[in-house]
Amino acid sequence: MATMPSATLQPTPQPAPQKLPHPLKTRNFVLWWTGATLSLLGDQFYVVALPWVVLQLTGSAVTMGMVSMCAGVPRAVLMLMGGAVADRMSPRKLMMITAASRAILVGAIGCLLWAGHLAIWHMYLLATGFGIADAFAMPSAPAMMRSLVEPQQLPAATSVWQSTALLASVAAPSPAGVIMKSLGAAWAFLLDSFSFLFLIGALWKLPDITAAKPGAPKPGVLKSIKEGLSYVVNDRPLRALLLVAAVLNLFLAGPLSIGLAYMAKKRFSSPVSFGVWISSVAAGTLAGMLLAGVIRMKRRGLAMVGATGVLGLITSIVGFIPGLVPVAALLSVMGCLSGFTNVQIQAWFQQRVDRTILGRVASVMMLSAFGLMPLSMAGAGMAVSWSVQGMFMIAGAAVAMVSLFGATQKDVRAIE
Repeated sequence: MATMPSATLQPTPQPAPQKLPHPLKTRNFVLWWTGATLSLLGDQFYVVALPWVVLQLTGSAVTMGMVSMCAGVPRAVLMLMGGAVADRMSPRKLMMITAASRAILVGAIGCLLWAGHLAIWHMYLLATGFGIADAFAMPSAPAMMRSLVEPQQLPAATSVWQSTALLASVAAPSPAGVIMKSLGAAWAFLLDSFSFLFLIGALWKLPDITAAKPGAPKPGVLKSIKEGLSYVVNDRPLRALLLVAAVLNLFLAGPLSIGLAYMAKKRFSSPVSFGVWISSVAAGTLAGMLLAGVIRMKRRGLAMVGATGVLGLITSIVGFIPGLVPVAALLSVMGCLSGFTNVQIQAWFQQRVDRTILGRVASVMMLSAFGLMPLSMAGAGMAVSWSVQGMFMIAGAAVAMVSLFGATQKDVRAIE
């Protein structure tokens, strides 16, 4: 943020641009990040306990899929509405409401399990409630972050948050499993419920900032959603990068999950090799996210499409590389490129999009990720039975082509 020039008539030298501190030196961001991180660690207990308890109750993988659908369907259907609501009211209040709702739901499941009265319909209700809450909480997070730091701090803030989320998903599940084995699955749900109190407490101490101007008329929710979609369609660089992100999600999520598991099964007949490969992707993603928060660049648009182009080329050859270690090395590079690109895209759109419509634009981007993931999994499941090498070649070619498309767009190349 530059300081204002002097208002006197005599010429004065322009002061140098003020260097803003790292977000971790900003009190309000640290407060929110701390509460959200502790809540995120608690969520990993839920992630581990949910499928375990469902399988204990029913012994059916089909039922587990139905429970997942109970969360995924309302999340996808209501995501655009969640973005509209996030722009109409305070994201702080909305996140407090959703956190409190999830704490009550997961706490109730823990109590029912403790008392021995848990039934499968309770799990359907829990998953549905979490899906609805996610649809409103997820678009609120970018709007909340925008209100806590300056636009120039957003790349570093996004890097910190996404790196923390990845670390939590790597570090917390194992302790969650140990606690479940020692104390019972009910404790996992109860601890998750308790963890939401840290997020609620942090939000309670933060200022209340609303995107809407006081006294300004508020359009209906459907009109607000239409405005958000129109904003994305009419913004050429945003539209192009949204297409890049959508293709990345569609052609990488399924192959990296189903394709790698199939390769590990066929080549090594061991889940250990699959675990090594997934860990390699996670480690590379974390490195890319951290680099994105440290490296400052002027030609951000070219860097993003260049990184995704290389990612596509590497993806196309993964199926042909023999051996455990060479594939793991390639996957680490792929994760690094993906993590770097994701942070840059997220930070750029938060800097670019007007705060009054940020929640709706964020919901469109999140819908492109979560809405396409089931299609990616289904497509990979069909393609892998045909040819795992062919599947990775098609996925890599699609990513490379959309990257080339982005590079041909003058507005994307001009992104700083």
